Parts: sequence; structure tokens; C-alpha cells
Amino acid sequence: MSEVKSSGFTEGKIYSPLIRFALPVLFAVLLQSLYGAVDLLVVGQFSDKANVSAVATASQIVQTLTFVITDIAMGTTILLGQMIGEGKRDQAGEVVGASIAMFAVIGLTVAVVMQFLAGGIASAMNAPQEAYAQTVAYTRICCGGAVFIVAYNVLGSIFRGIGNSRVPLIAVAIAAVFNVFGDLLFVAGFHMGAAGAAYATVISQALSVILSFFIIRRMGLPFAFHFKMVRFNGKLIRKVVSLGIPIALQDLLVSISFLIIMSIVNGIGVVASAGVGVAERLCGFIMLVPSAFMQSMSAFVAQNYGAGKLDRAIRALFYGIGTSLACGIVLGYLAFFHGDSMSMVFSKDAQVVAASADYLKAYAIDCLFTAFLFCFIGFFNGIGKTKFVMVQGIIGAFCVRVPVSFFMSRIVPVSLFKIGLATPCSTFLQITLCFIFLLHLHKKGIFQKR
Repeated sequence: MSEVKSSGFTEGKIYSPLIRFALPVLFAVLLQSLYGAVDLLVVGQFSDKANVSAVATASQIVQTLTFVITDIAMGTTILLGQMIGEGKRDQAGEVVGASIAMFAVIGLTVAVVMQFLAGGIASAMNAPQEAYAQTVAYTRICCGGAVFIVAYNVLGSIFRGIGNSRVPLIAVAIAAVFNVFGDLLFVAGFHMGAAGAAYATVISQALSVILSFFIIRRMGLPFAFHFKMVRFNGKLIRKVVSLGIPIALQDLLVSISFLIIMSIVNGIGVVASAGVGVAERLCGFIMLVPSAFMQSMSAFVAQNYGAGKLDRAIRALFYGIGTSLACGIVLGYLAFFHGDSMSMVFSKDAQVVAASADYLKAYAIDCLFTAFLFCFIGFFNGIGKTKFVMVQGIIGAFCVRVPVSFFMSRIVPVSLFKIGLATPCSTFLQITLCFIFLLHLHKKGIFQKR
């Protein structure tokens, strides 16, 4: 059996290996975003406003849970990367086994618990009355497939940790293709609305996981791994959790802040709800480049940190910021000046398109700021400073984003652009905190000690 080779991040050039690693990650997160985007696109074309609002609200709930799982799995990525950098490949298989055992329990727990909490969460998010039932149905169906969400995210974290970003891309590509056909079948064909979109998502994820296991079995791993290693290793689980939980808690609370904002917008009306839902889906695509660099930075930096080569990690940070910023300028221009054209892809309703375009103008500003912030987050994750990542995210979310959004929603006439400005304001503060913390680490001599 042939083996998957890990990328050599600790030797040779920096920029080209980083880009080669980041591109498959970019395409993977692009396809990942297509799950909800295709759902919203098909529902927007073949159903009514209520179902669009339901998918917009419920997909944020599901996305929040997915982010939490992905972020906890980032602990696996970081730990694997550091071990490979340190040359401790004999322990890598044990990390993988412990991660699989832990995440299997997490997936089953989410699947059961969310069946009871879906209605309460939809109510807490102020889901419009005409879209409430569809919102609950979408949430319950998607969360019922949480085991599959967990499975392909854990697979992705393992392979990114060893420096291989192609296998996660294959897994997500499989799911994306099946999801397109599923949406067309259940929504356009059977007219099942939001529920049909949810079924399509779950089935596509299940098929992706099954096919991915066959691919991995043929390709192998660059270290010894046997299913007997799948066990609850307390020491390794604590290490994964200590790295992943702060990231997950940060993203959870940040996502909750966006859910609060969605609740504020839902209180304005169904048009505003659907419009912001469309805009947030587009923002998911707009933020793909910085997101890809964030994930790539974590893996690249983790290996170099483990190898004691933080000079390479610092250089990678600035390479990533420069490339991400160049892309951010282009995407920001499109979002600010052509937001209406972009929104038409997801909705044929003129009111919804206008509301979405208004909200997107604020996000266009954030395109410039996230080029810095996301690369900083990836860097700090890679060196294991995940607690700081958590703190800065929480400060930005609840000291700026939520209060500014609430304040702007009370200014008459209500402007979605003004509400959206809360996000770049938050990001600017977070960047400032990251710069301060980087200088703090430099003064402490952390970059010279390893």
C-alpha cells in the first residue's frame, strides 16, 4: 500500500510550499461553503421567502456547531504538526486514535441533544413565525447527521496536520457534488423546501465519509496506525482538548454573537432576515481566502514551531498577510460596488437583493482587515497560543460587534449597512490586540528560546 507523504514545511523555501498547501485548503473551504450556499440558492429559486429565511437562520445554527467541531479538531492538527516537526512520528498514530474515539462521542451527543434543543434555539433566534417550523426541521435533520459532520472534519484535521491538504479537498469535493444533485432532487423535484435541502446535505456528507475511507485505505498514512489505537487515551485527549477547546470556545462565542445579530435582524422583518442570510452566505465565500490562509498557517507554523524554527514561521506570517490582503482588495471592491449582482445569485426577490447588497457594503471594509486578523490567528494557533486567540475573539465579539449592532438597529431609519459596520469595527480592535501580543512575545524572547 502506498503512503501519503507529509509536506516538508521545515526545510527549503517558504512561500511556494505555503501557497501549494493553501490552494487545496482554499478549494476545500470553498466547497465546504457550497453546502449551505447551494441549499440557499436552490431554495431561493424553487421555494418561497419563508423557506429562504429558514435556511438562512438554521444554516447559521448548523454552521456554528460545525465550526465548534472543526475548531476542536484543530487541536489534532496542531498536535500532529508539532509532533512531526519534533520528529515524534511514532506517537502520531496514538494521537489519531485518541481523536477518533473522542470525536465519535461528540458526534453522537450532538445528534441526540439537538433534536430537543432545535425548537428553543430557533425561538431564541427570533425566527419569523412563518418560517419557524421550517427552521426547526432543517436544524434537526442536519444535526441528526452530526456523526458525518464530525467524521469528515476529523479526517481533514489529521491530513492537514501531516501537511497534506489534497485528501480533505477530495472528501469535500465528493460531498459537494452529491449535495448539488440532492438539492435539485429534493427541493426542485420533490418541492420539500428547507427540509429537502437538509436531507441533501446529510446524505452527501455520509457518502463523502464512506468514499473517503476507501481513498484513505488505498493511500495510507506516513506513520503506523491500527484501529486498536482508537481508544480513550486521557493524556493525548487532554492535549488535543487544551489546544482545540480555546479555539472552539472563541469561534462558538463569536458565532453566538452573529446569531444575536441575526436575531436582531429577524426582529426587523422577514425581508431583512432573508437579505442578511443571503449576505452572510456571500460573506462566507468572500472570507474563504483569509480562512484558507488561517488553516494553512496553523499547520505550517505548528511544524516549524515543533522543529524550533520560528524564524520561518514569522516569515510565513507576513507572506500570508500580503497574499491575503491582495485578494481582499479585489473581493472588497466586488462586495461594495457589485453586491446586488452577487446577491441575485441566491434570491430572485428584489427586496431581499437590495437588503443583502446594503449589508455587504460593510463587509467589504472587513475584507481588508481579515487579511491581517486571520493570518495572526493561524500563527498563534500554530505556536499553541490558543487561549489568547480565544480572549481576543471574545473581546471583539461582545465588547464591539454585538453592542454596536444593537445600537445601530435602534437608529431610525434602520440601515443594514450601519448594523454591518459592527463587524469591521470588531476586527480592527482584534488586529490591534494581535499586534500587541506579538510584540509581547517578542519582548519575552519566545522566538529565540526554541
